[in-house]
Amino acid sequence: MASFNKVILAGNLTRDPELRYTPGGKAIAKFALAVNRNWTTETGEKKEEVTFIDIDAFGRQAEVISQFMKKGRPLLVEGRLKLDQWDDKQTGQKRSRLGVVLESFSFIDSNRAGEGGDGADSGVPRSRPAPSRPASAPLAAPSAPEDSGPPSEDDVPF
Repeated sequence: MASFNKVILAGNLTRDPELRYTPGGKAIAKFALAVNRNWTTETGEKKEEVTFIDIDAFGRQAEVISQFMKKGRPLLVEGRLKLDQWDDKQTGQKRSRLGVVLESFSFIDSNRAGEGGDGADSGVPRSRPAPSRPASAPLAAPSAPEDSGPPSEDDVPF
């Protein structure tokens, strides 16, 4: 059976990205996008619906998003849906969360070049995936070789 899992979203960050590192040194950024939908009803009434989507980024992409993105800034994200399931420790009930694992992104706020946007003078590349970090580039935490996927559940620090 064939399957396909691809999500493309454009929205504004609802909070500053939260950057952490696994004990092995892999970067993880957690943030959320607000995606708006506007429409007009048959009676002419204007309506708006906002959907909030949790997004997880890994590796160098997590570091770049954390460095250049802040609450309210627009971002284009490509990724895949991932369902997380767990038992609530307080109530014992099963819980779940549908989120997006980032695969690539683009800055879409080009009119704020002097403020870390993706304008020509900002020094920030316009599209992702992010290039590999040079071996001599320092990190805030110990680095580990980049791999193709997110860390295991035991490695995630939150």
